[in-house]
Amino acid sequence: MGGLRRWLPSCCCFDRGGGGGGGRSGSVADDGLLWDVALKAHASGDYSVAVAQANEALEDQAQVLVSPASTLVGVYDGHGGPDAARFVNARLFSLIQELASENGGLSTEVIRQAFGATEDEFMDMVAKSWPTQPRLVSVGSCCLVGAIEDGTLYVANLGDSRAVLGRRAAPGDRGKRRTVAERLSRDHNVSDEAVRREVVEAHPDDPHIVTSAHGVWRIKGIITVSRSIGDAYLKRPDMCSPALMQTICPFPMWRPVMSAVPSVRTRKLRPGDQFLIFASDGLWEQLTDEAAVDIVARNPRKGVAMRLVRAAQLEAARKKDMKYESIAAIEKGRRRRFHDDITVVVLFLDNRPSCAPGAPTQSSGGVADEIDGTYAPVDVFSLSSDDQVDDPTRPVLR
Repeated sequence: MGGLRRWLPSCCCFDRGGGGGGGRSGSVADDGLLWDVALKAHASGDYSVAVAQANEALEDQAQVLVSPASTLVGVYDGHGGPDAARFVNARLFSLIQELASENGGLSTEVIRQAFGATEDEFMDMVAKSWPTQPRLVSVGSCCLVGAIEDGTLYVANLGDSRAVLGRRAAPGDRGKRRTVAERLSRDHNVSDEAVRREVVEAHPDDPHIVTSAHGVWRIKGIITVSRSIGDAYLKRPDMCSPALMQTICPFPMWRPVMSAVPSVRTRKLRPGDQFLIFASDGLWEQLTDEAAVDIVARNPRKGVAMRLVRAAQLEAARKKDMKYESIAAIEKGRRRRFHDDITVVVLFLDNRPSCAPGAPTQSSGGVADEIDGTYAPVDVFSLSSDDQVDDPTRPVLR
């Protein structure tokens, strides 16, 4: 992991949205639950980040770390509370760096090991916190990571956050779109028949492993995703008392029913690859892959992540026969009835990132050898200048 291995140990401070229009931008200042970084530079182009909070406590977390030759993107969608997503935000990138250094560079196996180590650390924390914070057994997070180095893209995910590539249409592509969508990640959600079949085949002796109620498929009648970080009560039944299990699980459980093994895909970047969209399912519940790619392809770069967030909110409002302004007026917590937390990172691919470390790029962000990064706020509603001083969820990079 050449560029990141050289860079991460020396860098521990990152802008919370600086340099690119971060914070609550002027265009969305009327909605205190929106936050964005309009545009900043990374090793092979520009990127844009936006977040819309809907839950009482923001359960999505996101980070972008950039060096002269490498870029890392993380989108973490928590459930049951923000704790697991914040933990992943604090540890996963550091573990990727450590394992890459020990194993001679970034690889599919390094990424899998980093996900596994993050899971182990979180489970250890849950076990130690059990006497005082028993609710942590039911907290988990989907996890989506993208890494670009030496012209290779790695996409790893647990759960149903999604990475989609916008690429130039080939002569044989159907339709009139100049830019077409290519999904790079797999949704681990039992609403998908193939995922549902995978879960059922892994538990042939459990007639209640996947059940449907009100048109929604769930594992053990509880959760729609089949892979995550955390969710100890669905992976470690020994950590839950019988009384707790009766409260939170409608069916008996005697062995793990979820996994923390990520799907990992590698892909050499090609000349026709234009941009990547990394987003939590709050976006994909409202927009198709093709609709999101069209929005990015047809609009200016600056603020395009927020444009995607607004498009998702407009669609959520349309489904409820409401105007966007009505959604924007709803407070956190109650807004979750209309849409989920939404986190979007759009990464533009202007130059192949195979240049030597320190070589100049042509992105709009200026000097190429700057080390930088962006962390979405822990909570948009409570965001203030104090949040930038001492944020315990920032990764410990060593």
